[in-house]
Amino acid sequence: MTTTIKATDQVATARDALLDPTVVGPSPDGRTRPQSLAGGAVGVALLHVELAISGHGDEALAHRWIRAAASEPVSIGRNSDPFHGAPALAFMLHTARPLGGYHRAFASLTDATMTLVRQRLAAAHDRIDRREPLPMYEFDLVHGLTGLGLYLLHAHPDHPLSGDVVGYLTRITQPLDGDKGKPPWWLPSNLAGVPHPDFPEGHGNLGTAHGISAVIFLLAYAILHGHDTSAAHNALSTLTRWTDAHRQDDGNGIWWPGYVTPGTEPTQHRPSWCYGTAGTARAQQLAGIAQNDTVRQQLAENAMLAVLQEPLQRDRLNGIGLCHGKAGLLQSASRMAAAETDEIRSAQISAYLPGLAADLASQLAEEEHGNPELLDGTAGAALALHTFANGAPATNWDAFLALS
Repeated sequence: MTTTIKATDQVATARDALLDPTVVGPSPDGRTRPQSLAGGAVGVALLHVELAISGHGDEALAHRWIRAAASEPVSIGRNSDPFHGAPALAFMLHTARPLGGYHRAFASLTDATMTLVRQRLAAAHDRIDRREPLPMYEFDLVHGLTGLGLYLLHAHPDHPLSGDVVGYLTRITQPLDGDKGKPPWWLPSNLAGVPHPDFPEGHGNLGTAHGISAVIFLLAYAILHGHDTSAAHNALSTLTRWTDAHRQDDGNGIWWPGYVTPGTEPTQHRPSWCYGTAGTARAQQLAGIAQNDTVRQQLAENAMLAVLQEPLQRDRLNGIGLCHGKAGLLQSASRMAAAETDEIRSAQISAYLPGLAADLASQLAEEEHGNPELLDGTAGAALALHTFANGAPATNWDAFLALS
């Protein structure tokens, strides 16, 4: 059995295991609430939407999951963010637009999301005007304005608010008073975004989920999609110079630490999407493309190749998920291979995809789809295998990961 057939079979098995939306019933922590992208019906709906639009799924099943995702009052308050509530639902419905319908719901969710973005932008600019340090949840991909900005750039690229978010992200690269040698995007917190005695001087976050790699990706994407301003270029250059200063080459390959703290040696994170090479290399590749910097682009691709060529690195990803597991590496590598303009280098990355996909498919089969969710479970793994088996997705479902 070829790897493509094996991957396709596992996608079909996952699809058939996720027929009933009650498999992601609400949890006490809210992660699997219907309107959650990470663990709820919104995330699983993305799988069924992608499969239906690409001709590999049932449109009626996609609609069933869409209705389940919108089955409770929609959050538009403080707990509303790119992964939950109105913005998450808006992103999912934008992805589902080729299926038709939901016009009033999409318009209402769009209005709610734009209101939220305006509120968050106003608060962020007020914080900068007060010269206060940057909080993680203000800007990051999962909770903050980077994630909201990526939604706007995909769904409403010409709306003035899209440009406003790009403008805010350029502003967080500008010095604050009292930086004391730290960059203005330095976080006065631990990795959870709150002050902690283990991080007395905070940290600089290079990751994708909560760090500066997602900002690098957004700025590069914006430059390539109608927001090619000098401010965006300057901000992108500022951030990539900083990541260059922390780039490592230990003889086994190029890598970036997930985060840095004063007085400690950098350590190599597992090659996951959230803090490792999977997310960071993709951001660096797109930055190279946006900057016409072939050296940066090749360094990013070499970093990905170093991981793909080293079984011990891949084995550090012991889960199936998009966030911490093999699916995130497979999806990032697939996107990098597709974006590469040099056929030889694209082929070099592509050559390792079947082995990674075979490992993921085998592990998914062994887990028997016990965890249905998008970010760490079956739905995300199935989407990455679907991308591998069929080429570019029919939708940009992985935009929420800062991969497309």
